[in-house]
Amino acid sequence: MRDISLTRRRLIEVSGGAAAATMIAANQAAFAQGGGPRAVGQPMPNGVELPETPPRAKSPDSVGIAIVGLGDYALKQIMPRVDQTDRVHIAALVSGNPDKLREVGEAYGVPRSSRYSYDNFASIAQNEDVDAVYIILPSGLHAEWAERAFAAGKHVMSEKPMALSTQECERMIAAGRRANRKLMIGYRCHFEPYNLKAMELMREGAVGTPRLFRTEHSYRAGPTTPSENWRFNRALAGGGPLEDYGIYGLQAALYLSGEMPESISGTTFQPANDPRFAEIFAHTAAQLRFPSGAVAQIATSYDSAGRNMAEARGTTGSLSMEPATGYSGNTLEVTSGGNTQSYDPGESTVQFARMLDHFADAIRDGTEIITPGEMGLRDLALMEAIYASAKTGRTVKIGRNGRYEL
Repeated sequence: MRDISLTRRRLIEVSGGAAAATMIAANQAAFAQGGGPRAVGQPMPNGVELPETPPRAKSPDSVGIAIVGLGDYALKQIMPRVDQTDRVHIAALVSGNPDKLREVGEAYGVPRSSRYSYDNFASIAQNEDVDAVYIILPSGLHAEWAERAFAAGKHVMSEKPMALSTQECERMIAAGRRANRKLMIGYRCHFEPYNLKAMELMREGAVGTPRLFRTEHSYRAGPTTPSENWRFNRALAGGGPLEDYGIYGLQAALYLSGEMPESISGTTFQPANDPRFAEIFAHTAAQLRFPSGAVAQIATSYDSAGRNMAEARGTTGSLSMEPATGYSGNTLEVTSGGNTQSYDPGESTVQFARMLDHFADAIRDGTEIITPGEMGLRDLALMEAIYASAKTGRTVKIGRNGRYEL
C-alpha cells in the first residue's frame, strides 16, 4: 500500500542532487569556519502547483503567519491548505532563493515588503501584519530560527521534530517564555480524524485492557549521500529515520496508550560501505514498557519496503491503522468478539487546516495548545533514551519527564 505521507520526502528521490547539495556545501563551509548549519535557498521543488489567483480574504482577527522555508512540504502541503482555514492567512515569506521568493510571493499575494531573505529576517520585527512564523526548515535549524522569531516578537510554530536535542528544545521554550509568545509543534496527527477517533476508541476501552502496541514507519531511500541530501546529514537531521519518520510511531504509541514509558530498550543499525548511511542510522527500533505492563514495539527505517502502520492489541480486541499517519487515505478498524468494524471519521486532509486554526485560537483566544513545546521536548528526551540504550546495550529507566537514567 502506497504511503501518501512520503510526498514530503520527494527531496530524497527527485531533488536530492544539485539542489540539496547547494545547502549542504554551504553548511560544510560554515562548519569549517567554526559555525553551525545555516539556512540556504534552494530551487523550486518539482511538481509544485501554485494558485492561479491569490487566496481569499480572511476575517479581521485572522492570524498572519510567515512561512520560513519554501521547500516541498511548505509548498505542497501547508501553504495550499491555508486557504481552508478560518482564521489564518499567509502574511510573509522567508527564503534564500530570490527567484522562488518572487514567484511564490506573487502567486499568494504576498507584497514585496513582506518577502524576506534569511539575511534580513530580523527586520520582520517591524512588520505588524505578521503575528507568527511557521518554521519549515531542516530539523537542525529549528532551534536557531525559533529563537530568531521570538527575538522579533513573533509567535512560533515549528515543524517536527522540535529540534535535535533536549538542550535545543529547552532553549526554544525559554526563548518563548522570555518573549511572552506561544510555541507550538506541528504534530498534525493530533488534528487528523482517524487518529483522533483511534484515541477516543482507546479511551473508551475498545480493545479491553491494552497489552501490546506496534508501529512501523519505513521506506527505502534511493541513492544519495550526506552531501547531497540534508535528511542524511547528521548536523541537519540527527540520527536519521527516528527523528523524521519514526517520530510518528513514537507519538502513536504514546497517544494510543495514554501512558509514558517507565523503561526503554533501543537498537540501531548503520550498514558499512553504504554512502546513504555514512552519518545516520538506516534503522532504529525500540521497546517501550509502560507502568500498566503494556509494551510498545516501534520500528522505523530508511532502507526497507514502505510501511505506515499502528496497531493496539488488548484483552478483548485489536485496533489497526494502515496507513496510520498519512497526509490522506488513512484507515481504522477495530476487531472484537469476532467482528470487525471499519470507521470513516472524515477526510484526513483537514488535519493541516485544523492544526493551523488551533494555533490561531491559541494566539487570539488563549486556547491551550495541545501540541506545545513541552511535548516536543518530551519526545526528544525519549529519542535520546532510545539512542542511549542502543549505544550501551542496556535497558534505560525513564522518569516522568521522559529523561533516561542509565
